Amino acid sequence: MIGGIIGLLFFAVAVVAFVFWIWMLVDCIRNPRLSGNERVIWALVVFFLYALGGLIYFLVGRNKSA
Repeated sequence: MIGGIIGLLFFAVAVVAFVFWIWMLVDCIRNPRLSGNERVIWALVVFFLYALGGLIYFLVGRNKSA
């Protein structure tokens, strides 16, 4: 029973991380305030570092759009 709950919790965290990753990837590609080179670099960072790259972009790179 506990194993099933823990498995479900890990699955939920993985789904949330995947949705966050897609959201940050789309956001950095569509951000009009980033130049072409910045956009490519941020897209590569988010793509290759997965959720960690998305978190870095969210905390550092996305502020440029505000």
